[in-house]
Amino acid sequence: MSQAMLGKVRKLLAQAEDPACTPAESATFMAKATELIARYGVDRALLAAREPAVDPIGDRTVEVVAPYARDKAGLLAAVADPLRCRCVRRRQGDSYVMHLFGFASDLERVELLFTSLLVQAAHGLAGTVVPVGEHPAAFRRSWLAGFAQVVAERLRAAEAGAVAEAGAPSVALVLADRSDRVQRRLAEVYPRLRTAPRRRLAGGGFAPGAAAGRRADLGGSGLTGAGASPGIAGG
Repeated sequence: MSQAMLGKVRKLLAQAEDPACTPAESATFMAKATELIARYGVDRALLAAREPAVDPIGDRTVEVVAPYARDKAGLLAAVADPLRCRCVRRRQGDSYVMHLFGFASDLERVELLFTSLLVQAAHGLAGTVVPVGEHPAAFRRSWLAGFAQVVAERLRAAEAGAVAEAGAPSVALVLADRSDRVQRRLAEVYPRLRTAPRRRLAGGGFAPGAAAGRRADLGGSGLTGAGASPGIAGG
């Protein structure tokens, strides 16, 4: 991502997190940051269609550490999928290694957003009181699930909006081709990949987590490594 674009996104994030902002003002800054990230993805895809060398397909690994490593891995998958990346989850002790596949610009966007959203999720959980009678760990896992689901929905909407704004019918074809190429690359590396069974969560934190996901800023906070997960209190 260009330094100019990154500067704009960082500024919007700082404004959205300013305690002096009203919820409406924060939502406005958040929406603009999300729009910039999505527009950047479309612009890079169109440029790469003309000059493939500027945005090669590739992969990278991200270690997601305890506590709540599986839930953080779910958040990473929720960010990756709408941004046309694919990921494979591998268990490594108490942690997970997420193997991401995608085009360079999309992998960059995923890492940018995931790093920021981990921080926002940690802050959100720290400010959420576990209801009396709830098991803290179960509540927090379901909170993170709600947060991740809403983030994914918002990212899909932002990506669709950027495609519609671009206008040309060829844009959708370019993006579909990129998605197909990413899927083929994943299949080359993991030809016998199995889908994990659907997870069942018992905690009552889904709704407040979803509400936090609607408030989360999707503009990112920098290009630091996503493997350095901020602490989310265990329970």
